Amino acid sequence: MFGLIGNFGPWELVLILVIVLIIVGPGKLPQVGQSMGKALQNFRKAKEEDFEELEDKKDK
Repeated sequence: MFGLIGNFGPWELVLILVIVLIIVGPGKLPQVGQSMGKALQNFRKAKEEDFEELEDKKDK
């Protein structure tokens, strides 16, 4: 399933960024980036909490 995606080259990334810019618009782009950054930060925090919980269970 993931073999169909392939690797992203520079032209593919530029195309994706242009499409996002057209859909979102230049005014909302900083807000979208900030929201994605917060979401990624929350995901990493939750992941680390889960790993700590698993380590605590493993030690018992």
